[in-house]
Amino acid sequence: MSAQSASDRRPWTFYALGGFFGLYLLFLYGPMLCIFVLSFQGPQGALSFPMRGTSLFWFEQLITQAEAGDIAGAISRSIPLALIVTVLTVAISLSAGLAFRSRFRGSNVLFYLVIASLVTPGYVLGIGIGLMFQLLGLDPQWYSSALGAHLSWTLPFGLLVMFAVFGRFNRAYEEAARDLGAGAGQILRLVIVPILLPGLIAVALFGFTLSYDEFARTLQTTGPTNTLPIEIWSMTQNVTSPSIYALGTLTTAFSFIVIVTSLSAIAAIQRRRTGRALDTGAAS
Repeated sequence: MSAQSASDRRPWTFYALGGFFGLYLLFLYGPMLCIFVLSFQGPQGALSFPMRGTSLFWFEQLITQAEAGDIAGAISRSIPLALIVTVLTVAISLSAGLAFRSRFRGSNVLFYLVIASLVTPGYVLGIGIGLMFQLLGLDPQWYSSALGAHLSWTLPFGLLVMFAVFGRFNRAYEEAARDLGAGAGQILRLVIVPILLPGLIAVALFGFTLSYDEFARTLQTTGPTNTLPIEIWSMTQNVTSPSIYALGTLTTAFSFIVIVTSLSAIAAIQRRRTGRALDTGAAS
């Protein structure tokens, strides 16, 4: 018994790594928790502890914009921009994934050119895009220059996800559909997209969240109007009340809702496929 209990003991490295991981989580989420707590202060609240009452006062200030900037305008630009980036990222990543299944002339060069934007400093890339628009005589806007800047950030992630997804895709499904007389469009719509749907949702999640939170590439490309990250940054320069914490709480909660919704959709699709496979196996 004693020998068995000794063999079941975990090594000290397990607890050391567990403690390190706990400190990492505290370092990662501790500041967020502080912001969440301080956003629920009373009207006399300040930017630091201790808490001065408890209320929803600073959230009400955001709604009335008494203690904030153009929050409604920033949101009305950030969400449409993120949605456009999401749609384009999914469509281009899927098309690129289909194309890269077969080698073609210049495929390696094209791949590395796309991935290179991951290591390019976002602020420098944003400056370059802004200068390019000025040289072309075009005014930088959130729906043009900022859109291109965001795609330079989201497309590499979408492409890498699609490569991983297509790496596990069995092309026998395509061949079976083709043998049954399906055309290229039908194969894409009825075979490839349904099978790849969890991966496409993951690409959409990357596209939306990366665009919605992007600051560095947006600062020099959004033109005279602000997106939400830039508006929050500008508030740090002149807002000295917990309303900025309330805004951070709302935007973070929105991001978590998007993430949880996407992961739940992926889990639901996987459960449905597992159930169908079990039913098919039982029937056979």
